[in-house]
Amino acid sequence: MKDKIKVGYIGLGRRGTGVLTWCVSEMADVEITAICDIYEPYLEKTTKMLTEKGRPAPIETTDYHDILNNPEIDAVFIMTPWDSRIDIVKDSMRAGKYTGFEVGCAFDINECHALLEVYEETKTPIMMLENCCYGRLEMMAMNVQDKGLFGELLHAEGGYHHDLVSCHELYGNPDDEDRHYRINSYMHRSCEQYPTHALGPLCKVLGINRGNKMLTLSSFTSKAAALKARAQKDPKAKDKWKNAEYKQGDFITTIITCANGETIKLCLDTTAPLPHYSRNFTICGTNARLSENSKVLFFDGMEEPCRDNLEEMYKEYDHPLHKEYVALGEKGGHGGMDWLVCRAFIESVKHGTQTPIDAYDSILWLAIAPLSEASIAMGGAPVPVPDFTRGKWVNREPITEGKYCLDKVCLDDTVDIFPEDKEKKDEKK
Repeated sequence: MKDKIKVGYIGLGRRGTGVLTWCVSEMADVEITAICDIYEPYLEKTTKMLTEKGRPAPIETTDYHDILNNPEIDAVFIMTPWDSRIDIVKDSMRAGKYTGFEVGCAFDINECHALLEVYEETKTPIMMLENCCYGRLEMMAMNVQDKGLFGELLHAEGGYHHDLVSCHELYGNPDDEDRHYRINSYMHRSCEQYPTHALGPLCKVLGINRGNKMLTLSSFTSKAAALKARAQKDPKAKDKWKNAEYKQGDFITTIITCANGETIKLCLDTTAPLPHYSRNFTICGTNARLSENSKVLFFDGMEEPCRDNLEEMYKEYDHPLHKEYVALGEKGGHGGMDWLVCRAFIESVKHGTQTPIDAYDSILWLAIAPLSEASIAMGGAPVPVPDFTRGKWVNREPITEGKYCLDKVCLDDTVDIFPEDKEKKDEKK
C-alpha cells in the first residue's frame, strides 16, 4: 500500500476545477503532480488556487500525453468534455495509469466496444466517478438490500430532473464563454444523455453485471420545444441560441428490462421549467418500497399514513459509511458525495485494488445514450443491450474490498475518510 499517491489532472473547466478545489486538493495523501487543459488561463488559475492552499506548483501542460508519459504519476483524473473523454481514457489505460473519469455518455456504441477492448488488453482499472452512488439515500437503499429487506426486487426508477436553463449549464454562463459542451449535444441528438446519476446506484442495488444484466432498452421522446422557447424569451441569451434548432426532446423516457425480471424506468427532464432538482430514486420489492419523491421507506405491514419518514429511517438503516461520514462532518460538493467518490477511487489506487465502479459498470453506463438514440430513431423499438462482461455476469462475485464497496456492505476501520499527513499521524503517536 502507498501512503501517498501522485495524480495528473486533465480538464479544468467548471466541474473539473470544482472537484479539484473541493476534494482532491484537500486530500493529504494526494500530490497533484501535473495539470492539463487546452485553455492556458485555466492552468494559471488552477496553479494559483493550489499554491494558495500551500501546495507545490504542479507541472502545467496543454497536451495530456505529457501527463500519461510521466512515470511518477500513479493515477489520472479525466474531466474533459464528452467528445474527447473516451479517447483519453483509452490512452490512459494503455499508459498503465489508474483512471478516474467524470460522468457522461458515449456518442456511438462502437466507442464502448473499443473501450472494452483496451480494458481487456491492459486490465488497467478505470472508474466512472459517479458521485450519486455515494449519496446517502442511495447507500441506505444498498444497505436495505444487503439485509434482504426489500424482498424480491421488482422495479426501479430514477431520473435527472434538473432545469439546466435556469442554472446556466446550457448557455448564458459568462465564466465559460459558451464552452459548455452539453448544448452542442442538445443541438445534434435526442437521447437519454445523462442517465448515470440515477442508473448507477440502481444498477448496484439490482446487481447488474454481478448475477444480473440488462436485456433490452426502449426510449421515447417528447417534442423539442422548451429550450428554444425559453432562449427566445431570455434577454441574456445570445442570438445564436435564440435561433438555433434543437433536436433534444424535452422529456426522454427509457424502459430497461433485466435478466432477473426487474424493470428500470429512467427520465431525462432538463429543459422545461422545473421548481426543484430531483433524481426520483425509487426501489420497489415484494416487502418494501423506497421513494425519494415521497420521502418514504415503507415496509409491508407498516401503519399508514407513512410519509416523510426518511430521517427516521436513517437512524435504523443508514449505511455504515454514511453514519461515520455524518458524524465526522460531510465535506466537498453535492452534499458530500464528491468527496466520497474521489476517496473511493484514491483508496483503490493506494491499495492497488479494483475500483468499486469498474470497467464493465462504466462502459455499460456510457452505452445508454447511443442505445437510447437508436431506440428513439425507431419510434421506441426495443434494442438489445450488449453484455460487455461477455458472459462473466452470471458468476461474477461482488467487489468486497474496502469501506467504499458498492456491491456489499463492507466495514473497514483501517481506512480514514479524512486521511491526515503521515507526519501528523506520527506526531500524535
